[in-house]
Amino acid sequence: MSVIFRLTMRQMLGRGRTITMVVLALLPVALAVVYRLGSEDTEPGRWAVEGFEGLIVTTLLPLAAVVYGTAVLGAEIEDGTAVYLLSKPVSRARIVLAKLAASWVLTSATVLLAAVGAGTVALYGEAHDRIVLGFGVALVAGALVYSALFLMLSLVTSRALIAGLVYVFVWEGVVNSLFAGTRLLSVRHYTLGIADAIVDVPSGVFDAKLGFVSAIALMAAVGLGATWYAVRRLQRFEIGETT
Repeated sequence: MSVIFRLTMRQMLGRGRTITMVVLALLPVALAVVYRLGSEDTEPGRWAVEGFEGLIVTTLLPLAAVVYGTAVLGAEIEDGTAVYLLSKPVSRARIVLAKLAASWVLTSATVLLAAVGAGTVALYGEAHDRIVLGFGVALVAGALVYSALFLMLSLVTSRALIAGLVYVFVWEGVVNSLFAGTRLLSVRHYTLGIADAIVDVPSGVFDAKLGFVSAIALMAAVGLGATWYAVRRLQRFEIGETT
């Protein structure tokens, strides 16, 4: 399992993909620098929370997860090289868990770089109110669930990247804003629910739509369900399908 993890990390850290994700991660940091240099009237705490919620949780987290989650195994299936892995006497569950771990680590590293960097700049010399801590914990948890979901998608369809982007920008971006009940099927809202339980700011500044217990329960259900289904799909996967 550790060998698969290391090989996957090496494959995912290609120069082009790494540069792109680092640039995306540094975008919130750059915006924080602009904010501190400007003459904005917004309080640093409010600006940081709005930036974390609106940019990092809503956009960067799912985007990083869909890039890594759909590629850790889906890329090998698409180009036919998965045959070399699947033909070895390795449990399909171990393969899925190793690939999931790689996607989780890479996604978490990307969003934590953005969160810690932007938070440090925006809140420098100000009360932190556990903003960076709260969102950092929530982002790592959200990265795991998103990674499991998009890894599963890569085993369901050859258009996993497109399907993932539709989920992120249509379902979570548009549908969730129109129908309140759909937040129960939104990883973004689970992530915000966890952050809200740790961040110590007034409800007027940040108020998640889901409580902590509900967010944890739904996150566990979706993450475990997606991982279980991914294992089942890979167990039924025929080697001939990769060629």
